[in-house]
Amino acid sequence: MGDPFIRHIELLGYEKRFYPSQHYVYMFLVKWNDLSEKLVYRRFTEIYEFHKALKEMFPIESGDINMEKRIIPHLPAPKWFDGQRSTQNRQGTLAEYCYALVNLPHKISRCLHVVNFFKVRPDDMNPVTDSQIKKPEVFLLPKDAKKNSSDITGPIVLQTYRAIADYEKSSTSEMALQAGDMVDVVEKSENGWWFCQLRNKRGWVPAAYLEPLDGPDESEEQEPNYAGEQYIVQKSYTAVQDDELTLKEGDSIEVIHKLLDGWWVVRKDEATGYYPSMYLQKAGEANTSMKSELRNRSAPPRRSTIRNAKSIHKQNRKRISQDTYRRNSRKYIQSRRNTMENFQNKANVIPEKNEQEENKPKAQPAVPPRPSKDLILNRCTESTRRKIL
Repeated sequence: MGDPFIRHIELLGYEKRFYPSQHYVYMFLVKWNDLSEKLVYRRFTEIYEFHKALKEMFPIESGDINMEKRIIPHLPAPKWFDGQRSTQNRQGTLAEYCYALVNLPHKISRCLHVVNFFKVRPDDMNPVTDSQIKKPEVFLLPKDAKKNSSDITGPIVLQTYRAIADYEKSSTSEMALQAGDMVDVVEKSENGWWFCQLRNKRGWVPAAYLEPLDGPDESEEQEPNYAGEQYIVQKSYTAVQDDELTLKEGDSIEVIHKLLDGWWVVRKDEATGYYPSMYLQKAGEANTSMKSELRNRSAPPRRSTIRNAKSIHKQNRKRISQDTYRRNSRKYIQSRRNTMENFQNKANVIPEKNEQEENKPKAQPAVPPRPSKDLILNRCTESTRRKIL
């Protein structure tokens, strides 16, 4: 497969840690050429030392010989004392630096110095901590924040969810859970996998295994849209449950309900059923790496398949039955058909009327009555009067 290299580096935010003393570390999501995604933590002093060594390795590209030939981005030196304000304000500059770094010529962006710095370390997976000291505070960079540091707002409070059943992880990027565990959700993906942290552990967890603490209903879920959104199937799937659909790669379908557990309700012709959202792509959107990525990933489990699930809420989670989806979908399709038929009928009636009007003989102008002899003698010229005499 060749030497590993980094496709993308995304700054997620920073952590305020209290062990062995209070300090700050930046959180980076590093995407590699094998389509794996790793979360790493680095202090700014480490990043600056990495930056200085990179400049020494490439003196021409760093502008040491001729400033006009500099392509390695600038990075300000650390302050004598880095507090929370400077850590937060530096995020915009650091995000720009990472973007520029990955897009440098391959001899720089794919060199061992860059690759080794962003590789996962043991303390990325299991940070050194003390159970008697409070856990780190996480401050996420807003997704819609611009690169300008002045546009970066304050911290985002992570949502806490509870595991409703035990979950055994099936890959190193996932995180095992026990019923009752309280996790902080760092990122919610539409495909039904959420990135969570639990004490010193971090990893992807199926959203179906988590419930909010304040109630069973997922207020973030959209209402069903029976008009449907056009999507293209990127990977075939054979139905396992009765309420799922079997679709082939390349099929065109309509999504009528997007659910947070990653199983969306879709419509193919008049059939409706659940289908993994990670195998779908919105019509008209280009994503060249998606097919390769799907080969290495599996669909998350559905809520209805979780055994021994125990909720802390007395009220059950609101759930729409598949019969309701089918009934409302058929009603919408029939209503759409009726509308189209009425429109076509009106369009057909108008030409018929026009054809009838065209076939009618056109009215001839009325012939005026011939003037009387007395009228001609009194009003006409001498030459006209002579003709009737």
